[in-house]
Amino acid sequence: MGIFSYLDVIEHLPRRYESFIYTDPDRLIRLADKERAVIYGKLITEPKVLRFRNVSNTTFMFRDAYNHDYKCVAWNRPYLGKSLNTTDPFTLQVSYDAKKHEMNVLGLKKGRVGEEQALVPVYSLPSDYPQHLFAALVKKSFREIGQIYNHVPLEFMKKYRLAGRGDAFYKCHFPTSFEDVRQGLRVLKYEEALIFSLKNQLIRKENKSLTVRGKGYIDRDKFEKFISSLPYALTNSQRKAIDESLMDMEADSLMYRLLQGDVGSGKTLVAGALLYANYLRGSQGALMAPTETLAEQHYQTLKALYEGTKVQVVLLKGKMEAGDRRRTLNDIEDATADIIVGTHALFSKSVHYAKLGLAIIDEQHKFGVNQRTTLASKGEFADVLLMSATPIPRTLSLTIYGDLDVSTLTEFPAKKRQVVSKIIKPTVKESLLAINKSLENNHRVYIVAPKIEEVDENEKDASVKTIFEKYNALYPGKVALMHGKMEEDEKEAAILAFKTGLCPILVSTSVIEVGIDVKNADLMLVYEPTRFALSSLHQLRGRIGRDGTPSTFYLLYEGNDEEELDKLQVLTATDDGFKIAEEDLRRRGPGELLGVKQAGLPDFHFVNIVQDFKMFECARDDAAYILAHDKEYPFEYILKLAKESIDSAPLK
Repeated sequence: MGIFSYLDVIEHLPRRYESFIYTDPDRLIRLADKERAVIYGKLITEPKVLRFRNVSNTTFMFRDAYNHDYKCVAWNRPYLGKSLNTTDPFTLQVSYDAKKHEMNVLGLKKGRVGEEQALVPVYSLPSDYPQHLFAALVKKSFREIGQIYNHVPLEFMKKYRLAGRGDAFYKCHFPTSFEDVRQGLRVLKYEEALIFSLKNQLIRKENKSLTVRGKGYIDRDKFEKFISSLPYALTNSQRKAIDESLMDMEADSLMYRLLQGDVGSGKTLVAGALLYANYLRGSQGALMAPTETLAEQHYQTLKALYEGTKVQVVLLKGKMEAGDRRRTLNDIEDATADIIVGTHALFSKSVHYAKLGLAIIDEQHKFGVNQRTTLASKGEFADVLLMSATPIPRTLSLTIYGDLDVSTLTEFPAKKRQVVSKIIKPTVKESLLAINKSLENNHRVYIVAPKIEEVDENEKDASVKTIFEKYNALYPGKVALMHGKMEEDEKEAAILAFKTGLCPILVSTSVIEVGIDVKNADLMLVYEPTRFALSSLHQLRGRIGRDGTPSTFYLLYEGNDEEELDKLQVLTATDDGFKIAEEDLRRRGPGELLGVKQAGLPDFHFVNIVQDFKMFECARDDAAYILAHDKEYPFEYILKLAKESIDSAPLK
């Protein structure tokens, strides 16, 4: 579990608490359905154990200390019949069943529970490691570790009335009330937010302090002539993002900007314009995509965009014929190639740029921080633009990407997408009617499954291979298959067959989520949609209706889970990616949404970006204060912690 020391034990906080805090008597007579309560009293009838098939229940009448009588039921715990009696007092943790007007017993303790035992911590542990053993280890750790030093400077501890770090951990492990937990977490959350904010601002400060000479002059007249030659007008937000980036590119310091926008908001066109501006100043540009399929697509898009100009665009992939690869590498090294499109192959050791001036990284959250840094460092003074189609509310992006300048695309190009989202049962009839109609109009159809192969017999519908076989039998020769385990050339062949109409139906996993652009796709069916996050479903939906054709997004779901239905109805109610992102953040938390593990983005232990956003704003301001006054006040320790947390060197 990554626990090697007493401090690691103490930092492993409970994931929740079993509450044995007694419920107020006034609250007991107004309990809502499924509401939990804790009562103290005695059994007034002997417990009866009933067994039928594999189920058992233990029933008894219980009278609390206020002379309220309750019918109580404990499911599948027949052993309680021997431990319960009408002599001893008991404390019951119960859930009220309003329909049956009875209490479901969730937990019990003999006698009255003291204040110091009223909240029982529950830890995330391996299934074979008992809770009580870890609780004993926590007690031992506090005895053995000695003093736990504070990380937050005294000035801010006084300002926010924060307890010491050791006290904070103790309150979380041994609370006497939920207020103890809140006060303990307040310290740890603020500390984490402050160190994170300091780290971001240190990186930003170092990047901004770099003076870059010889960036080259961008001829604005030639640039505007190119913009006016484009077949479609820029949206206001595209124009603004381009102007903000051009100012960065002309400044003496390094550009380090994030361009974020919803699906279909035109990020690729902004990238193309900036690569042309970079070409005008005599520098090479690189555009890195997370997959070869997407790199190939960007290559074709840019070639079409620069038709009629002298810009030379080349494609560098992992799998190329030796001769083609050698020629491409030579063209990059002798500056014959002006713009290089590719995957992570762009930063391999064999690639030597003549003069890399601009590095653009598409779907940047798919790359680790070190990969992004390595590409930029290929050019001694390369400006960097990161692009993301995972929309994040602007205020939130300023917190997460505190080391970046942020541009946001909020508008859509002239051909507005018209996509209707519906939740339907996975019946063959309705699906086939929709598919047939789409094929009759020479459109393309996506069918998406959550996984490649079924795990067991009950999950066959969730398998992309099983679904492919099903539809290939219905539409022989018209269905292509694509998933993550296929070779890149197999994926490219599937996409080509789909685009050309050789196979107008594509059965795929969520690998199509990022960047696949087939304009005349107007239908998508998603099997078992509750297995996907809202943001992923929204990304998938962005693959259809891209030419303005009215399109349909079917969520095939036959369950009746209210929470899952409520989640899917978010998609039927709005197509605003920022609103969906906020809802996803609320439901899942920032770590999962932002792809923490593969992205090098914040993996917070204590703080929640959404719920604790006000705290983050305070921490951000306090970090700025620390950096502005680091010579006047004793901030060395917190700055040392922040510098140690920087997992890759700032771009230089």
